[in-house]
Amino acid sequence: MKKIVIASVLYLLLSHQAQSQGCVAIRSTGGFCTRDQATQHDNNNWMLSVSNRYFKSFRHFVGTEEQKQRLEQGTEVINYAYTLDLTLFRNLKNGWSIGLDVPIISNTRSSLYEHGGGTEESARHSTKAFGIGDVRVAVYKWLFDQSKMPKGNIQVGLGLKLPTGDYRYQDYFIKNDSTKILGPVDQSIQLGDGGTGFTFEMNAYYNFIPQFGVYTNFYYLLNPREQNGVSTARGGTVSSDALKYGTAVMSVPDQYMIRAGASASIEKFTLSGGMRMECQPSKDLVGGSSGFRRPGYIISLEPGVNYQFKKATLYAYVPYAVKRNRTQSNADKLKTAATGVHAQGDAAFADYLVNIGCTFKF
Repeated sequence: MKKIVIASVLYLLLSHQAQSQGCVAIRSTGGFCTRDQATQHDNNNWMLSVSNRYFKSFRHFVGTEEQKQRLEQGTEVINYAYTLDLTLFRNLKNGWSIGLDVPIISNTRSSLYEHGGGTEESARHSTKAFGIGDVRVAVYKWLFDQSKMPKGNIQVGLGLKLPTGDYRYQDYFIKNDSTKILGPVDQSIQLGDGGTGFTFEMNAYYNFIPQFGVYTNFYYLLNPREQNGVSTARGGTVSSDALKYGTAVMSVPDQYMIRAGASASIEKFTLSGGMRMECQPSKDLVGGSSGFRRPGYIISLEPGVNYQFKKATLYAYVPYAVKRNRTQSNADKLKTAATGVHAQGDAAFADYLVNIGCTFKF
């Protein structure tokens, strides 16, 4: 197969995207980077990627230590996250292209502590969020002339993430048989983060032979806004600790992703394998880092398969977590300094995520 699909992600983290497979809210992103784009960048053609992303997070971690008692006691928080990413690319002259990503999100969060607080299974209830997420537009450029460097290329991209997703989405929290309270849902299932962000991407590949090559992707979302003003009290009263350590409202965090791997082609199939890291840092590059967030990262093994048609490519990627780390937040560090006792919150992570989609050329 002459054309190798090398990187199934310009993962436009518009968003949310930081639902990095769990309560660590790394928003979902979508996109597609292929050798076809490099070889056809003068054809003025369009590409549409339709990507389906799903995960279920339920394993709680503090640092890298899994809190196994949560599953044993039945007190785990479960997030079901689904995103349909519609990504449209327009290839222009001289290696330039533009992209538009529109995520449609459906999230559900099941828990005990957010509702009545009981420990029996009947006390478990769910909150939901559905709608359009944060839309992103971006401009890309292949740095080298493909005719002079046919084996490899590097693409860079700059984008703008718009706060189109509802970051104040509300649902009812069930307190008892007769009482329910309307309030903002948890940060991890909100449709957006409320910030206007800037994205930087780098995508590169090198083919040693037409049937075998390597690839890498880097994505960073910079969110200058510090907080979005949405209460974390779920319709209730903010605690004194939340006011003291700055977690009374939600933070607008940065996030980034790194991928690297190799791919091999057999007829119309391309098989790939690599590593993937998604992270929400505790400290942002620009602006403050106050507000509620669950920082952390997840490192995954990422197998994938592509099948090439004349005008379309089917793809499936299933990153499987090998390391999960819920790091200290800014609030955790402030509390540790104030009390002299180490403070570090937890977060729920998924074992794997499923990303299945199709890219059409027209």
